[in-house]
Amino acid sequence: MGGFGPALPLLRADQGTSAAIAGLHGTALGVASIIAGYLNAPVVHKFGRYKSIWLGLIVFNIGAMSFIILPKPWQTITAILIAGIGLSTAVNNSFTYLSSHYKQNSARALSQANGVNSLFVLLGNFVVGMIAGTQFSWRLGLILCLPFAIILYLLLGRQHNPEHVPDESGRQRGSLSAKYWLSWTGLLFTIAAEFAIAFWGAALFREKTGVTAATATTLMLAFPLGMMVARWFGTYVLPELSVDARLKLIIALQGISFMVFWTSEIVITSFIALFAVGMGTSMQFALSSLRLLTIEKDKPDLAMGKSSLSAGIAIGLSPLFLGFLADEFGIVNGFLLVPTLILAAFTIVSLVPSETRTKKREIK
Repeated sequence: MGGFGPALPLLRADQGTSAAIAGLHGTALGVASIIAGYLNAPVVHKFGRYKSIWLGLIVFNIGAMSFIILPKPWQTITAILIAGIGLSTAVNNSFTYLSSHYKQNSARALSQANGVNSLFVLLGNFVVGMIAGTQFSWRLGLILCLPFAIILYLLLGRQHNPEHVPDESGRQRGSLSAKYWLSWTGLLFTIAAEFAIAFWGAALFREKTGVTAATATTLMLAFPLGMMVARWFGTYVLPELSVDARLKLIIALQGISFMVFWTSEIVITSFIALFAVGMGTSMQFALSSLRLLTIEKDKPDLAMGKSSLSAGIAIGLSPLFLGFLADEFGIVNGFLLVPTLILAAFTIVSLVPSETRTKKREIK
């Protein structure tokens, strides 16, 4: 599904819509994340985290295949809503499952799992970009989701079936602390910045450098490539730093490199800057989620479910609002939204420490 965001200008051209209408696909993903967040605790209580991951993958593929087949905007928006519910369910429970399994090594496990994710986002960008330059519909690139899910099930899913006994006390519920909600807001800003770049970065790339829409979509692979590299190797850099310190460091990298990307009119400079933006974005979701799980360590499923609401609001509003700004002021000026979000996220992490310390011995 990684090729969908950068291909938004292609979808807009196919359907002949405004940037704001095209941005409603991002809104649908956001609404889907909110729905998945509310459903997470009861679904996990009934099925367990592992089966919930597979349930999410099934729902996701139904939505993705519908998106390929259906042509009209209201149909593709609905398809993305369905895919997004499955996507958020799979991602949320993958994080809690891995965090619980790897315990003190969770920071590395979550980051490197995200690195594997970025590899497939990179593949999605490449495939969609390549098909966009041919006579075939670029949407066919998304059809790879289905065989990958089937292969995953045949190689792993049917062989691994951990026992799940629903907690007699019922699903996790109750209130969460003010510290959690402040950190939750920081996560919202980081996701908003990421999806603004993922959905509209190709349009900015095209506007500043003058390349074609298909070329801009293909060159957007620099973003997930930077994320993949940093997610896999980033845990080995400065391992003595706390989770909060690492998060501030990569947010700063994201902000500085984005300003280079925003001002550049040279293709190679923009590509390199976008790669650095990806590196800065790389571990923000993993480290921010780990902060939330640490703050509410007694209610991990509830905490992760509520984090999905943050993701939903960010994904739903950020691409839509940026699309509106692009229609009103142009894509270049509209993208000033991103450094504002980055600065807000950095401020919250600085003011609301999670008091987590990732010691060197813990991530060996």
